[in-house]
Amino acid sequence: MVLKNSFQILVVDDDPGHLTTLRTIIKSWGYQVSAVDDGAKALEKVKEKLFDLILMDVRMAEMSGIEALKKIKNYNPAIPILIMTAYSSIESAVEALKEGAYDYLTKPLDYEILKLTLERALEHLGLKNEIKSLKEMINADFVLKNIIGKSRQMKDLIDMLAMIAPSEATVLIAGESGTGKELIARSIHYNSNRKEHPIVTVNCAALTDTLLESELFGHEKGAFTGADRQREGRFMQADKGTIFLDEIGETSPTMQAKLLRVIQEREIQRVGGEETLHVDIRILAATNRILEEEVGKGKFREDLYYRLNVVSLNVPPLRDRIGDIPLLAQHFMGKYADKNRKQVRGFSPLAMDMLLKYAWPGNVRELENTIERAVILLPGVFITEKELPLNITRLYSGNSDMVIPRSMDVANRSLEEIEKEAILSTIEAAGGNKSETARRLGINRKTLHKKLTIYGLS
Repeated sequence: MVLKNSFQILVVDDDPGHLTTLRTIIKSWGYQVSAVDDGAKALEKVKEKLFDLILMDVRMAEMSGIEALKKIKNYNPAIPILIMTAYSSIESAVEALKEGAYDYLTKPLDYEILKLTLERALEHLGLKNEIKSLKEMINADFVLKNIIGKSRQMKDLIDMLAMIAPSEATVLIAGESGTGKELIARSIHYNSNRKEHPIVTVNCAALTDTLLESELFGHEKGAFTGADRQREGRFMQADKGTIFLDEIGETSPTMQAKLLRVIQEREIQRVGGEETLHVDIRILAATNRILEEEVGKGKFREDLYYRLNVVSLNVPPLRDRIGDIPLLAQHFMGKYADKNRKQVRGFSPLAMDMLLKYAWPGNVRELENTIERAVILLPGVFITEKELPLNITRLYSGNSDMVIPRSMDVANRSLEEIEKEAILSTIEAAGGNKSETARRLGINRKTLHKKLTIYGLS
Protein backbone atom coordinates (compact mmCIF):
# COMPACT_ATOMS: atom_id res chain seq x y z
CA MET A 1 0.00 0.00 0.00
CA VAL A 2 1.31 3.46 -1.00
CA LEU A 3 1.20 6.02 1.82
CA LYS A 4 -0.36 9.42 1.17
CA ASN A 5 2.74 11.30 2.28
CA SER A 6 4.69 9.68 -0.55
CA PHE A 7 2.47 11.36 -3.20
CA GLN A 8 3.73 14.64 -4.65
CA ILE A 9 0.99 17.07 -5.75
CA LEU A 10 1.52 20.33 -7.66
CA VAL A 11 -1.14 23.07 -7.25
CA VAL A 12 -1.27 25.80 -9.94
CA ASP A 13 -3.40 28.95 -9.47
CA ASP A 14 -2.68 32.67 -10.00
CA ASP A 15 -5.03 33.68 -7.15
CA PRO A 16 -2.63 33.94 -4.16
CA GLY A 17 -5.35 33.45 -1.54
CA HIS A 18 -6.90 30.46 -3.24
CA LEU A 19 -3.45 28.96 -3.88
CA THR A 20 -2.51 29.24 -0.19
CA THR A 21 -5.82 27.75 0.94
CA LEU A 22 -5.50 24.77 -1.42
CA ARG A 23 -1.92 24.14 -0.38
CA THR A 24 -2.85 24.17 3.32
CA ILE A 25 -5.92 21.92 2.95
CA ILE A 26 -4.27 19.32 0.70
CA LYS A 27 -1.22 19.21 2.95
CA SER A 28 -3.53 18.58 5.95
CA TRP A 29 -4.79 15.47 4.13
CA GLY A 30 -1.28 14.02 4.31
CA TYR A 31 0.06 14.80 0.82
CA GLN A 32 3.34 16.48 -0.17
CA VAL A 33 2.36 19.77 -1.87
CA SER A 34 4.19 22.25 -4.11
CA ALA A 35 2.55 25.42 -5.47
CA VAL A 36 3.16 27.85 -8.36
CA ASP A 37 1.08 30.73 -9.71
CA ASP A 38 1.40 30.25 -13.48
CA GLY A 39 1.19 27.60 -16.20
CA ALA A 40 4.70 28.31 -17.50
CA LYS A 41 6.11 27.89 -13.98
CA ALA A 42 4.17 24.62 -13.67
CA LEU A 43 5.83 23.31 -16.83
CA GLU A 44 9.28 24.19 -15.47
CA LYS A 45 8.44 22.59 -12.14
CA VAL A 46 7.34 19.36 -13.88
CA LYS A 47 10.70 19.24 -15.69
CA GLU A 48 12.54 19.65 -12.39
CA LYS A 49 10.59 17.19 -10.24
CA LEU A 50 8.41 14.10 -10.63
CA PHE A 51 4.82 14.84 -9.52
CA ASP A 52 2.06 12.27 -9.05
CA LEU A 53 -0.78 14.70 -9.78
CA ILE A 54 -1.38 18.33 -10.81
CA LEU A 55 -4.35 20.45 -9.70
CA MET A 56 -4.50 23.45 -12.06
CA ASP A 57 -6.77 26.43 -12.72
CA VAL A 58 -7.93 27.13 -16.29
CA ARG A 59 -7.73 30.94 -16.28
CA MET A 60 -4.28 32.35 -15.55
CA ALA A 61 -2.67 35.54 -16.77
CA GLU A 62 0.64 34.40 -18.30
CA MET A 63 -0.09 30.87 -19.58
CA SER A 64 -3.58 29.39 -19.44
CA GLY A 65 -4.31 26.04 -17.87
CA ILE A 66 -5.25 24.55 -21.27
CA GLU A 67 -1.95 25.62 -22.86
CA ALA A 68 0.02 24.37 -19.84
CA LEU A 69 -1.93 21.09 -19.92
CA LYS A 70 -0.93 20.51 -23.55
CA LYS A 71 2.74 21.23 -22.89
CA ILE A 72 2.88 19.13 -19.71
CA LYS A 73 1.12 16.21 -21.40
CA ASN A 74 3.56 16.46 -24.27
CA TYR A 75 6.45 16.26 -21.79
CA ASN A 76 4.90 13.62 -19.48
CA PRO A 77 1.67 12.06 -20.81
CA ALA A 78 1.29 9.78 -17.78
CA ILE A 79 0.73 12.44 -15.13
CA PRO A 80 -2.96 12.95 -14.14
CA ILE A 81 -4.10 16.60 -14.25
CA LEU A 82 -7.25 17.92 -12.54
CA ILE A 83 -8.60 21.16 -13.98
CA MET A 84 -10.42 23.81 -11.90
CA THR A 85 -12.93 25.99 -13.74
CA ALA A 86 -15.89 28.28 -13.07
CA TYR A 87 -19.45 27.20 -13.91
CA SER A 88 -19.45 29.80 -16.70
CA SER A 89 -16.43 28.14 -18.37
CA ILE A 90 -17.58 24.52 -18.67
CA GLU A 91 -16.57 24.58 -22.37
CA SER A 92 -12.98 25.05 -21.19
CA ALA A 93 -13.32 21.95 -19.02
CA VAL A 94 -14.58 19.93 -21.98
CA GLU A 95 -11.60 21.15 -24.04
CA ALA A 96 -9.29 20.16 -21.19
CA LEU A 97 -10.73 16.64 -21.11
CA LYS A 98 -10.15 16.34 -24.86
CA GLU A 99 -6.53 17.35 -24.32
CA GLY A 100 -6.01 14.60 -21.73
CA ALA A 101 -7.11 16.05 -18.37
CA TYR A 102 -8.08 13.35 -15.85
CA ASP A 103 -11.14 15.25 -14.59
CA TYR A 104 -12.40 18.76 -13.81
CA LEU A 105 -13.80 20.50 -10.73
CA THR A 106 -16.00 23.59 -10.68
CA LYS A 107 -15.41 26.64 -8.53
CA PRO A 108 -16.13 27.38 -5.79
CA LEU A 109 -14.62 24.03 -4.88
CA ASP A 110 -16.41 21.52 -2.71
CA TYR A 111 -13.41 20.33 -0.66
CA GLU A 112 -14.99 16.98 0.11
CA ILE A 113 -15.42 16.31 -3.61
CA LEU A 114 -11.85 17.56 -4.18
CA LYS A 115 -10.56 15.09 -1.58
CA LEU A 116 -12.47 12.16 -3.12
CA THR A 117 -11.34 13.10 -6.65
CA LEU A 118 -7.70 13.29 -5.53
CA GLU A 119 -7.95 9.90 -3.88
CA ARG A 120 -9.60 8.35 -6.93
CA ALA A 121 -7.02 9.80 -9.33
CA LEU A 122 -4.08 8.69 -7.17
CA GLU A 123 -5.61 5.25 -6.66
CA HIS A 124 -5.90 4.94 -10.45
CA LEU A 125 -2.28 6.06 -10.81
CA GLY A 126 -1.17 3.52 -8.21
CA LEU A 127 -3.01 0.75 -10.07
CA LYS A 128 -1.39 1.79 -13.35
CA ASN A 129 2.04 1.77 -11.73
CA GLU A 130 1.36 -1.64 -10.17
CA ILE A 131 0.32 -3.05 -13.56
CA LYS A 132 3.42 -1.53 -15.17
CA SER A 133 5.61 -3.01 -12.44
CA LEU A 134 4.01 -6.42 -12.90
CA LYS A 135 4.51 -6.20 -16.67
CA GLU A 136 8.16 -5.33 -16.17
CA MET A 137 8.54 -8.30 -13.81
CA ILE A 138 6.82 -10.57 -16.33
CA ASN A 139 9.02 -9.25 -19.14
CA ALA A 140 12.19 -9.78 -17.10
CA ASP A 141 10.85 -13.21 -16.17
CA PHE A 142 10.32 -13.91 -19.84
CA VAL A 143 14.06 -13.72 -20.43
CA LEU A 144 15.19 -15.32 -17.19
CA LYS A 145 12.83 -18.29 -17.26
CA ASN A 146 12.58 -19.05 -20.94
CA ILE A 147 16.09 -18.43 -22.26
CA ILE A 148 17.71 -21.23 -20.36
CA GLY A 149 21.41 -21.87 -20.35
CA LYS A 150 24.60 -21.31 -18.41
CA SER A 151 26.97 -22.08 -21.25
CA ARG A 152 29.32 -19.35 -22.43
CA GLN A 153 27.45 -19.09 -25.74
CA MET A 154 24.11 -18.48 -24.02
CA LYS A 155 25.57 -16.03 -21.50
CA ASP A 156 27.06 -14.04 -24.39
CA LEU A 157 23.72 -14.15 -26.22
CA ILE A 158 21.77 -12.93 -23.17
CA ASP A 159 24.30 -10.13 -22.59
CA MET A 160 23.86 -9.08 -26.22
CA LEU A 161 20.08 -9.17 -25.86
CA ALA A 162 20.23 -6.85 -22.85
CA MET A 163 22.21 -4.32 -24.89
CA ILE A 164 20.15 -4.32 -28.08
CA ALA A 165 16.61 -4.77 -26.71
CA PRO A 166 16.11 -1.10 -25.66
CA SER A 167 17.34 0.16 -29.04
CA GLU A 168 15.36 0.55 -32.28
CA ALA A 169 17.88 -1.49 -34.29
CA THR A 170 16.74 -4.00 -36.88
CA VAL A 171 17.98 -7.44 -35.79
CA LEU A 172 18.74 -10.52 -37.87
CA ILE A 173 18.54 -13.73 -35.83
CA ALA A 174 20.33 -16.69 -37.39
CA GLY A 175 20.25 -20.29 -36.28
CA GLU A 176 19.17 -23.79 -37.17
CA SER A 177 15.51 -24.81 -36.97
CA GLY A 178 14.40 -25.50 -33.43
CA THR A 179 17.03 -23.39 -31.67
CA GLY A 180 14.49 -20.87 -30.32
CA LYS A 181 14.78 -17.89 -32.69
CA GLU A 182 11.19 -16.78 -32.04
CA LEU A 183 11.81 -16.88 -28.29
CA ILE A 184 14.81 -14.59 -28.82
CA ALA A 185 12.68 -12.21 -30.91
CA ARG A 186 9.97 -12.07 -28.24
CA SER A 187 12.57 -11.45 -25.55
CA ILE A 188 13.89 -8.48 -27.54
CA HIS A 189 10.38 -7.06 -27.93
CA TYR A 190 9.27 -7.55 -24.31
CA ASN A 191 12.40 -5.82 -23.06
CA SER A 192 12.15 -2.88 -25.47
CA ASN A 193 10.38 0.48 -25.33
CA ARG A 194 7.68 -1.02 -27.59
CA LYS A 195 6.63 -3.70 -25.09
CA GLU A 196 3.23 -2.05 -24.45
CA HIS A 197 2.37 -2.63 -28.12
CA PRO A 198 2.02 -5.91 -30.04
CA ILE A 199 4.64 -8.18 -31.54
CA VAL A 200 3.29 -9.73 -34.74
CA THR A 201 4.88 -12.90 -36.13
CA VAL A 202 4.79 -13.93 -39.79
CA ASN A 203 6.22 -17.23 -41.05
CA CYS A 204 7.44 -16.26 -44.51
CA ALA A 205 8.06 -19.89 -45.49
CA ALA A 206 4.48 -20.97 -44.88
CA LEU A 207 2.81 -18.82 -47.57
CA THR A 208 3.02 -18.36 -51.31
CA ASP A 209 4.12 -14.97 -52.63
CA THR A 210 0.55 -13.83 -53.31
CA LEU A 211 -0.74 -14.88 -49.91
CA LEU A 212 2.32 -13.47 -48.13
CA GLU A 213 1.89 -10.08 -49.80
CA SER A 214 -1.75 -9.90 -48.72
CA GLU A 215 -0.84 -11.13 -45.23
CA LEU A 216 1.88 -8.51 -44.78
CA PHE A 217 0.43 -5.49 -46.57
CA GLY A 218 -3.32 -6.11 -46.36
CA HIS A 219 -5.68 -5.63 -49.30
CA GLU A 220 -8.49 -3.45 -50.56
CA LYS A 221 -11.98 -4.74 -51.14
CA GLY A 222 -12.15 -6.33 -54.60
CA ALA A 223 -8.35 -6.53 -54.97
CA PHE A 224 -8.70 -10.21 -55.95
CA THR A 225 -11.30 -12.96 -56.00
CA GLY A 226 -12.61 -13.48 -52.49
CA ALA A 227 -11.47 -10.07 -51.19
CA ASP A 228 -14.97 -9.05 -50.04
CA ARG A 229 -13.73 -6.41 -47.60
CA GLN A 230 -10.71 -4.26 -46.81
CA ARG A 231 -8.18 -6.02 -44.61
CA GLU A 232 -5.32 -4.62 -42.57
CA GLY A 233 -2.03 -6.43 -43.03
CA ARG A 234 0.45 -7.55 -40.41
CA PHE A 235 2.58 -4.43 -40.83
CA MET A 236 -0.35 -2.21 -39.81
CA GLN A 237 -1.26 -4.59 -36.98
CA ALA A 238 2.28 -4.17 -35.65
CA ASP A 239 2.15 -0.36 -35.76
CA LYS A 240 3.97 1.13 -32.73
CA GLY A 241 5.18 -2.41 -31.94
CA THR A 242 7.40 -5.06 -33.50
CA ILE A 243 7.07 -7.36 -36.50
CA PHE A 244 8.99 -10.62 -36.57
CA LEU A 245 9.63 -11.99 -40.06
CA ASP A 246 10.49 -15.64 -39.48
CA GLU A 247 12.33 -17.63 -42.19
CA ILE A 248 12.91 -14.52 -44.28
CA GLY A 249 15.50 -16.43 -46.31
CA GLU A 250 12.63 -18.32 -47.99
CA THR A 251 11.14 -15.22 -49.64
CA SER A 252 11.26 -14.68 -53.41
CA PRO A 253 13.24 -11.86 -55.11
CA THR A 254 9.96 -10.03 -55.80
CA MET A 255 8.93 -10.13 -52.17
CA GLN A 256 12.43 -9.18 -51.07
CA ALA A 257 12.18 -5.98 -53.15
CA LYS A 258 8.87 -5.07 -51.47
CA LEU A 259 10.28 -5.77 -48.01
CA LEU A 260 13.29 -3.58 -48.77
CA ARG A 261 11.00 -0.61 -49.43
CA VAL A 262 9.21 -1.11 -46.11
CA ILE A 263 12.49 -1.27 -44.21
CA GLN A 264 13.86 1.83 -45.95
CA GLU A 265 10.76 4.02 -45.98
CA ARG A 266 8.50 2.51 -43.29
CA GLU A 267 5.70 2.85 -45.84
CA ILE A 268 3.30 0.28 -47.31
CA GLN A 269 0.47 0.04 -49.81
CA ARG A 270 -2.38 -2.43 -49.50
CA VAL A 271 -2.77 -4.90 -52.36
CA GLY A 272 -5.06 -3.24 -54.90
CA GLY A 273 -4.69 0.15 -53.24
CA GLU A 274 -2.91 3.39 -54.11
CA GLU A 275 -2.80 5.07 -50.69
CA THR A 276 0.63 5.11 -49.06
CA LEU A 277 0.44 4.28 -45.36
CA HIS A 278 3.16 5.04 -42.80
CA VAL A 279 4.00 2.37 -40.23
CA ASP A 280 5.98 2.83 -37.03
CA ILE A 281 7.52 -0.59 -36.50
CA ARG A 282 10.66 -2.32 -35.34
CA ILE A 283 11.70 -5.16 -37.62
CA LEU A 284 13.18 -8.42 -36.40
CA ALA A 285 13.94 -11.21 -38.87
CA ALA A 286 15.14 -14.78 -38.58
CA THR A 287 16.57 -17.40 -40.90
CA ASN A 288 17.99 -20.89 -40.75
CA ARG A 289 19.97 -20.20 -43.92
CA ILE A 290 23.39 -18.57 -44.14
CA LEU A 291 22.27 -15.40 -45.91
CA GLU A 292 25.79 -14.36 -46.89
CA GLU A 293 26.02 -17.55 -48.94
CA GLU A 294 22.54 -16.95 -50.36
CA VAL A 295 23.64 -13.46 -51.45
CA GLY A 296 26.68 -14.97 -53.18
CA LYS A 297 24.41 -17.42 -55.02
CA GLY A 298 22.12 -14.59 -56.13
CA LYS A 299 19.19 -15.99 -54.14
CA PHE A 300 18.96 -13.13 -51.64
CA ARG A 301 19.23 -9.40 -52.29
CA GLU A 302 22.47 -7.94 -51.00
CA ASP A 303 20.88 -4.56 -50.16
CA LEU A 304 18.11 -6.25 -48.16
CA TYR A 305 20.67 -8.38 -46.33
CA TYR A 306 22.59 -5.32 -45.16
CA ARG A 307 19.36 -3.53 -44.17
CA LEU A 308 18.35 -6.50 -42.03
CA ASN A 309 21.80 -7.21 -40.63
CA VAL A 310 22.19 -4.00 -38.59
CA VAL A 311 22.66 -6.22 -35.54
CA SER A 312 23.07 -9.97 -35.94
CA LEU A 313 22.50 -12.67 -33.34
CA ASN A 314 23.53 -16.28 -33.78
CA VAL A 315 21.61 -18.80 -31.72
CA PRO A 316 23.89 -21.80 -31.12
CA PRO A 317 22.65 -25.31 -31.90
CA LEU A 318 22.07 -27.56 -28.92
CA ARG A 319 24.97 -29.86 -29.81
CA ASP A 320 27.35 -26.91 -29.30
CA ARG A 321 26.12 -26.30 -25.76
CA ILE A 322 25.61 -29.75 -24.32
CA GLY A 323 26.19 -28.37 -20.81
CA ASP A 324 22.75 -26.73 -21.09
CA ILE A 325 20.96 -30.02 -21.84
CA PRO A 326 20.43 -30.99 -18.15
CA LEU A 327 19.00 -27.52 -17.39
CA LEU A 328 16.66 -27.62 -20.37
CA ALA A 329 15.62 -31.21 -19.67
CA GLN A 330 14.77 -30.36 -16.05
CA HIS A 331 12.82 -27.29 -17.19
CA PHE A 332 10.74 -29.25 -19.71
CA MET A 333 10.27 -32.09 -17.22
CA GLY A 334 8.74 -29.68 -14.69
CA LYS A 335 6.62 -27.98 -17.34
CA TYR A 336 5.05 -31.18 -18.66
CA ALA A 337 4.79 -32.84 -15.27
CA ASP A 338 2.59 -29.93 -14.15
CA LYS A 339 0.63 -29.96 -17.41
CA ASN A 340 -0.07 -33.69 -17.17
CA ARG A 341 -0.51 -33.71 -13.38
CA LYS A 342 2.32 -36.16 -12.78
CA GLN A 343 4.90 -36.49 -10.03
CA VAL A 344 8.31 -36.65 -11.73
CA ARG A 345 11.47 -36.42 -9.65
CA GLY A 346 14.23 -36.55 -12.26
CA PHE A 347 16.20 -38.66 -14.75
CA SER A 348 18.08 -41.91 -14.34
CA PRO A 349 21.85 -41.56 -14.92
CA LEU A 350 21.65 -43.65 -18.10
CA ALA A 351 18.76 -41.62 -19.52
CA MET A 352 20.60 -38.35 -18.88
CA ASP A 353 23.78 -39.77 -20.43
CA MET A 354 21.80 -40.69 -23.53
CA LEU A 355 20.39 -37.17 -23.74
CA LEU A 356 23.92 -35.75 -23.44
CA LYS A 357 25.36 -38.04 -26.11
CA TYR A 358 22.63 -37.52 -28.71
CA ALA A 359 23.34 -34.95 -31.45
CA TRP A 360 19.89 -33.26 -31.39
CA PRO A 361 19.44 -32.39 -35.08
CA GLY A 362 16.08 -30.84 -34.14
CA ASN A 363 17.72 -28.78 -31.39
CA VAL A 364 15.75 -27.48 -28.37
CA ARG A 365 12.41 -28.16 -30.04
CA GLU A 366 13.31 -31.84 -30.43
CA LEU A 367 14.51 -32.02 -26.82
CA GLU A 368 11.25 -30.50 -25.59
CA ASN A 369 9.18 -32.98 -27.63
CA THR A 370 11.31 -35.85 -26.31
CA ILE A 371 10.81 -34.84 -22.67
CA GLU A 372 7.07 -34.26 -23.14
CA ARG A 373 6.75 -37.77 -24.61
CA ALA A 374 8.79 -39.26 -21.77
CA VAL A 375 6.64 -37.60 -19.10
CA ILE A 376 3.43 -38.81 -20.74
CA LEU A 377 4.71 -42.40 -20.99
CA LEU A 378 6.33 -42.44 -17.55
CA PRO A 379 4.88 -45.10 -15.16
CA GLY A 380 7.10 -44.14 -12.20
CA VAL A 381 8.77 -40.99 -10.90
CA PHE A 382 12.15 -41.13 -12.71
CA ILE A 383 12.53 -40.86 -16.48
CA THR A 384 14.62 -43.81 -17.72
CA GLU A 385 15.92 -44.91 -21.12
CA LYS A 386 12.67 -46.86 -21.57
CA GLU A 387 10.73 -43.61 -22.01
CA LEU A 388 13.16 -42.21 -24.59
CA PRO A 389 12.49 -42.69 -28.32
CA LEU A 390 14.35 -45.33 -30.33
CA ASN A 391 16.24 -42.80 -32.43
CA ILE A 392 18.08 -41.81 -29.23
CA THR A 393 18.48 -45.16 -27.48
CA ARG A 394 19.52 -47.23 -30.52
CA LEU A 395 22.40 -44.87 -31.28
CA TYR A 396 23.75 -44.79 -27.76
CA SER A 397 27.24 -46.27 -27.34
CA GLY A 398 28.58 -44.31 -24.40
CA ASN A 399 30.92 -42.52 -26.86
CA SER A 400 29.75 -39.08 -27.99
CA ASP A 401 31.73 -39.28 -31.26
CA MET A 402 30.34 -42.62 -32.43
CA VAL A 403 27.02 -43.42 -34.11
CA ILE A 404 26.56 -47.10 -33.25
CA PRO A 405 23.25 -48.99 -33.15
CA ARG A 406 23.06 -50.87 -29.87
CA SER A 407 21.90 -54.05 -31.62
CA MET A 408 25.07 -54.34 -33.75
CA ASP A 409 27.58 -57.13 -33.11
CA VAL A 410 30.67 -55.25 -31.92
CA ALA A 411 32.86 -58.10 -30.69
CA ASN A 412 36.50 -58.01 -31.85
CA ARG A 413 35.93 -55.04 -34.16
CA SER A 414 37.37 -51.51 -34.15
CA LEU A 415 35.13 -48.51 -33.45
CA GLU A 416 35.87 -47.18 -36.94
CA GLU A 417 34.68 -50.41 -38.57
CA ILE A 418 31.54 -50.46 -36.50
CA GLU A 419 30.71 -46.85 -37.25
CA LYS A 420 31.39 -47.29 -40.98
CA GLU A 421 29.01 -50.25 -41.11
CA ALA A 422 26.38 -48.34 -39.11
CA ILE A 423 26.53 -45.48 -41.61
CA LEU A 424 26.37 -47.79 -44.64
CA SER A 425 23.42 -49.78 -43.30
CA THR A 426 21.55 -46.60 -42.39
CA ILE A 427 22.13 -45.07 -45.86
CA GLU A 428 20.75 -48.25 -47.40
CA ALA A 429 17.73 -48.27 -45.07
CA ALA A 430 17.07 -44.59 -45.89
CA GLY A 431 17.15 -45.30 -49.65
CA GLY A 432 20.28 -43.24 -50.15
CA ASN A 433 18.69 -40.06 -48.76
CA LYS A 434 21.49 -38.19 -46.95
CA SER A 435 19.19 -35.93 -44.92
CA GLU A 436 17.16 -38.91 -43.70
CA THR A 437 20.36 -40.84 -43.00
CA ALA A 438 21.67 -37.99 -40.84
CA ARG A 439 18.35 -37.75 -39.03
CA ARG A 440 18.28 -41.49 -38.25
CA LEU A 441 21.88 -41.41 -37.06
CA GLY A 442 21.19 -38.42 -34.83
CA ILE A 443 23.78 -36.18 -36.53
CA ASN A 444 23.56 -33.27 -38.95
CA ARG A 445 24.36 -33.40 -42.67
CA LYS A 446 27.70 -31.64 -42.19
CA THR A 447 28.87 -34.29 -39.71
CA LEU A 448 27.59 -37.08 -41.98
CA HIS A 449 29.46 -35.62 -44.97
CA LYS A 450 32.64 -35.41 -42.88
CA LYS A 451 32.35 -39.06 -41.83
CA LEU A 452 31.57 -40.19 -45.39
CA THR A 453 34.72 -38.41 -46.57
CA ILE A 454 36.85 -39.97 -43.80
CA TYR A 455 35.65 -43.47 -44.68
CA GLY A 456 35.83 -42.90 -48.46
CA LEU A 457 32.09 -43.28 -48.85
CA SER A 458 31.23 -39.91 -50.39
